[in-house]
Parts: sequence; structure tokens; C-alpha cells
Amino acid sequence: MSPHRTLTVTLCLLAATACTPSRQAPAVQVSAQDATLNSRWFANLASPGSLAGAVQMNGSASMAPSPDGASTNVTLNLANASPGGVHPWAVHRGQCGAGMDNGVFGQDETYRALEVESDGHANGTATVPLPTPATGRYFVVVLASAANPETIVACGNLAPPTQ
Repeated sequence: MSPHRTLTVTLCLLAATACTPSRQAPAVQVSAQDATLNSRWFANLASPGSLAGAVQMNGSASMAPSPDGASTNVTLNLANASPGGVHPWAVHRGQCGAGMDNGVFGQDETYRALEVESDGHANGTATVPLPTPATGRYFVVVLASAANPETIVACGNLAPPTQ
């Protein structure tokens, strides 16, 4: 057999072996984490304009289903806060703004107050014993203090997951 013909036969065998369906990995693999990402609500937090010059907090928050889908995990990251501050926070039904609050999503005691670190950052998590909503309007609110719950120092509307 000529070297050219031997090379052609060898390449054909390699190509046939490489294309065998039993040896290929699935084209797409979907994990539980992907499903959670597609059902995550997200918000950017900022201080209200009425506090300009006094407080300029910012941050982000998200809510997503727990792995079993029976509850909702909420996370909040806050920056540019006064070190040592303690701020109550929660997810509410409605939207940021006067007259737009339709109450807490879950129970107030589910949300442990944020404790601001020396660098002005605070992080919070909560597990709300309710399934993550698929629709509606929700927002995250951060309050000045337990003694001053009327003053909102940061707020952000949660954007629903993309479908």
C-alpha cells in the first residue's frame, strides 16, 4: 500500500472514531445553579435624593429560590455607610417611593440588622420561608436605625428575572 493511501485510510479511521456518538459529551449541560440564576431578582441600592450631601450609600441586593424551592434567599451588600452603624433592612412588596410600600415580604424578624464595618461596608442575608415570587413588584429598603425607622437611607427596586 502506498504511503498516501495509508495516510488517507488512517485519517478516515480517526475521523470515524472521533465522530462516534457514544464518545461525545452532551452538547448542553444544565445545572441547578443555572436554574437559580434564571430566577434571581436583582436591585441596585442608592440613597434617596433628599439625603444628598448627608448620606450617599449604595449597594446591591438579590433574592432567589433556595435549592429546595420552598424558601427565598435574600442577600444585600451595602457600601459607603458610616462605620459602626446598625441599619434595619428588609424586602417589601411595592416600589421605592412615598405611598408605594405594601408591607414586608415575610416577617420583619427574618431580616437581621446590618452592622457596618470600619470600611463602610455591610453585608446581610435572610432566608424568607416563602417561595420566591415569579411576578410582582418588590424592593429592598435600608432604614436609618431601629430608633428612626421612618428615615430610609438606601432603597432599590428589585428587577424580576428575565424569562
